[in-house]
Amino acid sequence: MKPTIYTCTISLGMLLLVAACGSTKTNRSVGEPIALNYDTSTTQVDFSAHWIRADLILLANKKSHPALVFSKNGSIDDKKKADRLFNLVAVETPQWVSQSYPHLSHFYAYKVDIPRSELKSLLKQQAAVVEVNHHTKKPNLADIESLSYLQNAKLLDALYTSKQDDADEIDNFGAQLLGSSTRFTIWAPTALNVKVRLFDEHKNPLESGILELTEDPQTGAWSGITNHAPQGTFYRYQVQVYHPESKQIEVLQVTDPYSLSLSTNSVYSQVVDLSSPQTQPENWQQQNIPVVDSPESLILYETSIKDFSASDQNLSNPNLAGKYAAFSQSNSDSINHLKALRKAGLNTIHLLPTYDLSTIDEIPNNVISMHDSLEKVCVLASELEICHTDYNPELSLQSLLLSYTPSSSEAQKVIELIRSKDDYNWGYDPYHYTVPEGSYALNPEGIPRLIEFRKMIMDIHQLGFRVIMDVVYNHTFAAGLAEKSVLDKIVPNYYHRLDPISGAIEQSTCCENSATENAMMAKLMTDSLVTWAKHYKIDGFRFDLMGHQPKSAMLQAREAVRAVDPDTYFYGEGWNFGEVANNSQFIQASQIEMAGTEIGTFTDRLRDAVRGGSSFLSGQDIRKGQGLGNGLLVFPNELQSQIDTQSLQHEYQLSMDQARIGLAANLADFPLESAQGEHVYGRDIDYGGAPTGYALDPADTINYVSKHDNQTLWDNNQYRTAHQATSGQRVRMHIMSLAYPLMAQGIPFLHMGSELLRSKSFLRDSYDYSDWFNKVDFGKKSNNYNVGLPPAEKDRSNWEVITQTIAQNQGRDIVSNQEIQFASQVFRDFLKIRTSTPLFNLQTAEEIIQQVKFLNTGTTQKTGLIVMSINAANTENIDSNFKQVIVIFNHNTHSVKFDMPQAQQFSLHPAQQTGSDPLVKTATTDEYGFNLPELTVAVFVR
Repeated sequence: MKPTIYTCTISLGMLLLVAACGSTKTNRSVGEPIALNYDTSTTQVDFSAHWIRADLILLANKKSHPALVFSKNGSIDDKKKADRLFNLVAVETPQWVSQSYPHLSHFYAYKVDIPRSELKSLLKQQAAVVEVNHHTKKPNLADIESLSYLQNAKLLDALYTSKQDDADEIDNFGAQLLGSSTRFTIWAPTALNVKVRLFDEHKNPLESGILELTEDPQTGAWSGITNHAPQGTFYRYQVQVYHPESKQIEVLQVTDPYSLSLSTNSVYSQVVDLSSPQTQPENWQQQNIPVVDSPESLILYETSIKDFSASDQNLSNPNLAGKYAAFSQSNSDSINHLKALRKAGLNTIHLLPTYDLSTIDEIPNNVISMHDSLEKVCVLASELEICHTDYNPELSLQSLLLSYTPSSSEAQKVIELIRSKDDYNWGYDPYHYTVPEGSYALNPEGIPRLIEFRKMIMDIHQLGFRVIMDVVYNHTFAAGLAEKSVLDKIVPNYYHRLDPISGAIEQSTCCENSATENAMMAKLMTDSLVTWAKHYKIDGFRFDLMGHQPKSAMLQAREAVRAVDPDTYFYGEGWNFGEVANNSQFIQASQIEMAGTEIGTFTDRLRDAVRGGSSFLSGQDIRKGQGLGNGLLVFPNELQSQIDTQSLQHEYQLSMDQARIGLAANLADFPLESAQGEHVYGRDIDYGGAPTGYALDPADTINYVSKHDNQTLWDNNQYRTAHQATSGQRVRMHIMSLAYPLMAQGIPFLHMGSELLRSKSFLRDSYDYSDWFNKVDFGKKSNNYNVGLPPAEKDRSNWEVITQTIAQNQGRDIVSNQEIQFASQVFRDFLKIRTSTPLFNLQTAEEIIQQVKFLNTGTTQKTGLIVMSINAANTENIDSNFKQVIVIFNHNTHSVKFDMPQAQQFSLHPAQQTGSDPLVKTATTDEYGFNLPELTVAVFVR
């Protein structure tokens, strides 16, 4: 999604913090306005004052005569007046500041003395720290040289969440039904007044439809009870609050951040009781939920609700395409494919975001779909060139796109113009965290969407799968006074992470970064997760950009969810970047920090070794960066010759060792003989200056080679594979790459459709680029390759290399439906192998270190071979069908003999003996070793 940019928004919290900072008595009477003589064109204005405790303010720059001023009506800015003034006194920065807030450790500390009786009321006002002319002996407000607005989130936490029975102990935020009455509760400690406005099913205001809420000064929560809001009533909060964006007291109507149900397009919140049968499908409470023995037994299949059925040609009703209800089908292509995967051993469906999204209109007539007529398309997107020609109004959008030459940029031009008006988005644009998305529902209006979502969960469970939900608590789609801002209208500048100097909301994640280091944002996340687990029977959660959240918040959230679902599993993106990188603001939930917690992190080590290069490369640099899965060293493309032999050999050897550590659950302590003949551990093998091995438990590691981000595995390989590779070789390379996460210790993660050679026509980031580029054909007739150049916004710099690559491949990158079928069947063979023995999902680091060994290592290793042995002999409590398993990856384009005495004791795995790959059936053993055919993953057992 495109980020909404807000520049230098003045935070209510910041201003309020400043006001409360100065408590030295002045000669002015209370309420007498103080004239401020300053010119903002010459006065330095920033947001670098941080009020972190009732008596302590931190300033970025040392000030000689700082004072705090605040205004009840925002007059500091427009009238250059304030109602109160307090002096600040410089003190030594307490040692705990650098421990609790390392990013503020270099700030200067100032003491402030404000009567406790006034403190919380001052936080409801505009405020600033000012610097008086240094020639003035006594502080006054003439000739101000600087003005710094305040950031006050830490003070709000200190005042409202640091004791027992505070705001973070409240368990009933939102609308709570209590028999015939309803209680509304919202946390808004900086608000001047809060009301609830009630509406009927037609959104008409109810008689007696305004409920005045009362603030609890201990918690900052406002609440009230009414008998006029039964289940189904729609409502909005009306909040009177100083808002820094407008620098005024605003009266804002806003939905409930704790909403449990919403009207169409999320304009109104709705009162519901999720325990009520009226909100549940039939037999909801009686459903059977599949279980697994341990997190390491999970096999994750990343699924987009939209992609799953949008292109399915065998739905009983075409209106079900892209909807929750498509999972209720009994004989569609998509459901039949899931059934086949489940039979082979797949056990967990990971759903891309399905909470309430911001960017898809939930009214079908307002959005464009692939099957819409050009007549409708041109009404909604009249800027399209076709709309200004003598076009056929009955022609579908899909037919128009099919008419374009695949090598042209015409299709992407159309998609680019309509994408803000179509019905597609991955959903990393949160609006309300705890309500199912309405665009996937046949009826998005209130309770019906809850029932449809729950029915989908029940259907997936009945198919035999556990359900993981993708969640995005690291950012919101909007902030400030924007239309779809929620949190920032209620407690401005609390729920988002602000730049410590400018006060602008950080946007390193793409959008408005949330601040889960603040207690009430962490609580909102935790309460939301508990609701999904308890009331929607979600079996686990995948966290977007989890490294932007504190480790402590993740651990506390998991404990809360475990209280209602003991076998939940958490995992996420532990990337280390942005304003929080390297624990600069708190201990992050990043890869290395999460080691040993059994909260999984995606490992880019194995991914990059197999895929090659980096996900940030473009142009010819993509093609130059081959990986093990697409021919590095053993089947080089034309650009590899430009790399000197020594560098190429080093890259190959490092990638092989990274892959071996990846197969061993990415363990930091896993021993290995390196390509240089040294005895090292996973942590010693380099990964761009970081350790390759960082995990301390197999449940710490999520192994993958493809997911929704970046190019699909198929497209990535076509970028890098040698032009002369045949289609058959390309298919074998692809399924070999998919074998890595399935044969690895740790938890495998699989991208829906990757087993079908899924392509997005080279598109790097398809988050908002329609069914045209995101199509998955479960009928296995097409893999959606080369349907047009990818959108210019994302891939214009890659068009030349894409065009050249396709031309020089001369059709060898085009696959038949038989090859798609073949890849799908071999993938299922791999699933059968993984689930045939617990040796592929050992549950402790100690077991892996003892039982997993790599042969063909060191200085004399044969090129192109990874040989992994897993031995059950000394493993306790392992009920295995086999005493030992040998997995051999032969990346060579020719057959290879690997020497190993007594290899005749082994035989090819039964799943491959009776499987779909005729070539792997030619793999044999004799008394001297293993005989491996080209481009094959062969698994031998004894």
